[in-house]
Amino acid sequence: MIEVGILSLQGDVSEHVFAMKSAMKKMALSGEVVEVKTKDQLKVLNGLIIPGGESTTQGKLISKYGLGIEIKKLVDREVPIMGTCAGLILLGEDNRNSLGLMNIKVRRNAFGRQRESFEADLRIPKLGKKLYHAVFIRAPVIKEVGDDVEILAEYNGRIVMAQQDKLIAVAFHPELTPDLRIHRYFLGLLKK
Repeated sequence: MIEVGILSLQGDVSEHVFAMKSAMKKMALSGEVVEVKTKDQLKVLNGLIIPGGESTTQGKLISKYGLGIEIKKLVDREVPIMGTCAGLILLGEDNRNSLGLMNIKVRRNAFGRQRESFEADLRIPKLGKKLYHAVFIRAPVIKEVGDDVEILAEYNGRIVMAQQDKLIAVAFHPELTPDLRIHRYFLGLLKK
């Protein structure tokens, strides 16, 4: 039985819980989706999602509760981690309070403030030929990737999804659409 955690300090936690439970059901995987708030909860996970929200607040809370060390131990154990929007920022290596887990440099609010939020159809070859309808809310972009990072999606020449080993950085909010392909792709990493 697998256990996937959604970091539950701040942000769109319930949406990810719902999407992950739905994806697991579609894939006929038995397991639990847990809202993670403590170091002990991190120790037993098979996968972790760091949701969108406010990256500075989340980073400070990760530090305050000593969760960063345990999250880094997940990487050492090759446990898949996906960061969406603010979670992407936290995975990067050049922002305050970031975890520095991925070899990426990030630009916060790359498309503007809240009122410049938008939706767009993306080509994500790893997910198949069907376009993916993405929701961007005060979205970051990946401005630079290391040689060990694979670019999975771009929007208008800007990197909005990337993968390094079992770490996935997503600039948009897959939990806000009925399309479960990104959550299913993430769950597929648990099996490898």
